[in-house]
Amino acid sequence: MREGSKNLIDTHVHLDHKRFEHDRDQVVERAKSGLVWPIITIGVDLVSSKKAVEYTPCYPGLKATVGIHPHEASSGSESTLNEIKSLAGSRGVVAVGEIGLDYYYDFSPRDIQRQVFAMQINIAKELGIPIVVHIRDAYDDAIDILKSEQAQNTGGVVHCFSGNAKQARDCLDMGFYISVGGILTFPDSSELHQIIRDLPLDRILLETDAPYLTPVPLRGKRNEPSYVVHVAQTLASLKKVSFSDVADITTANACKLFKLEIEP
Repeated sequence: MREGSKNLIDTHVHLDHKRFEHDRDQVVERAKSGLVWPIITIGVDLVSSKKAVEYTPCYPGLKATVGIHPHEASSGSESTLNEIKSLAGSRGVVAVGEIGLDYYYDFSPRDIQRQVFAMQINIAKELGIPIVVHIRDAYDDAIDILKSEQAQNTGGVVHCFSGNAKQARDCLDMGFYISVGGILTFPDSSELHQIIRDLPLDRILLETDAPYLTPVPLRGKRNEPSYVVHVAQTLASLKKVSFSDVADITTANACKLFKLEIEP
């Protein structure tokens, strides 16, 4: 059972995913009823970015990001990136993302991933909004690009962090936040647990990455924003602070980064 009545923010949801096709309205209502609001729905290509923008007026308070995921970097033509830039100026869009590097799957050639990542950092810089960064098995290259493109001037978050302690510190040194999701609740995530114990709570965000990475104790079910409470509870346990503190501080962090206003 959820402790207390504090607001949480799920900073990373794929609300356009086909697994939400039949009950998207109910998923949103469960989030609101569970005091998980606003949520941020994430674009990963041009189609999902357009959908993210289209959803924002349908669910008042919903926020969106637009971007080309490294898996889709091969589709990042000049015209596509110009459309992303145009969408990024839409009402309700709070960041460029999900962008970055993924050397685990290599669905797009690495040189193309790096090029499209850098170009989207510069779109965010031009527009004065932060970035949402995906990194898998590519932290050193990603950090080099963030530094070379002066991404500290945009700020942002490394979502679903999976790097080591030094890489976490490098991200913090650039002014970035670290986001944690369902993986934090897994018993075998001991390295991540130690990293998170050592990070300041005022640099951590919460997410689900729904419908993926369902937290314990709900493994096997489709993930959804209301389940972020389990991530928050695990974070409170690791940091040895109250659930209320986690809710207050991570919500303030998300509001600061994405310029959100929470209605009383």
